[in-house]
Amino acid sequence: MISVASAPPSPLPSAAPASAALEADLIWQQCLFAFEEPSIDASFQQVTRTWLDDESWVDHAPRWLGGSDLVVAELVSKLPWRQREVVMYERVLPEPRLTAWWDVHDGGEPLPVLEQARLELSRRYARPFDSIGFNLYRDGRDSVAWHADRERFHLENPVVAIVSTGLPRSFQIRPKGGGPSSTWQLGHGDLFVMGGACQHQWEHAIPKSASAYGPRLSIMFRHHLADTGNTSHDTSHDTSSDTSHDAGDAADAARYWR
Repeated sequence: MISVASAPPSPLPSAAPASAALEADLIWQQCLFAFEEPSIDASFQQVTRTWLDDESWVDHAPRWLGGSDLVVAELVSKLPWRQREVVMYERVLPEPRLTAWWDVHDGGEPLPVLEQARLELSRRYARPFDSIGFNLYRDGRDSVAWHADRERFHLENPVVAIVSTGLPRSFQIRPKGGGPSSTWQLGHGDLFVMGGACQHQWEHAIPKSASAYGPRLSIMFRHHLADTGNTSHDTSHDTSSDTSHDAGDAADAARYWR
């Protein structure tokens, strides 16, 4: 587990069902860090692999993306953020995070370093990464419940590569259906890759956190277009996988947004 301490910024404004663009702009104003030029570690020298079982593995490379604070600030200001609605127990509630999407039909990536990352990840993992999902967790009240990524419905063993920027948050993995979980603290440019049978036999989550005082932006590289034969430009993709929510999520969302 990697824990990185930093001085807390001013608290984020209270989240409310305002426009996603306004929410993103408010977060961008919090990103007043000492910026460095973004770059990736194309050597992958810091990658360590953990086998979850005989068929499933995860790779972790701390701070694989350099200059990640600048990446957060630019993506938060550039991307067309939206807040989807989810149905939970016959109630329609705003999903507790903001999302955006890019794929090869959109032309160039939002930032040049994302193209570099996508191409290097494709070479490293022998997968044609062609899509990027962006999930913005504004503070510790934003979260996503236990799930596995949707590519498992189409691909035998999909690879999902995640670059976590912003402040670290707990990324948890457990056996599908429940069981003991493992936790990684991901942020500040960490690379985390799930492969093998991970999406079939394991599930992951970002739990709520009372101590998370700032934003985390998850950049998820996927290869579902090439493998499913989907050549149409569909902007309705689910950027985090399944949007399953349990009773606790429903109650929290109701308190969060009322």
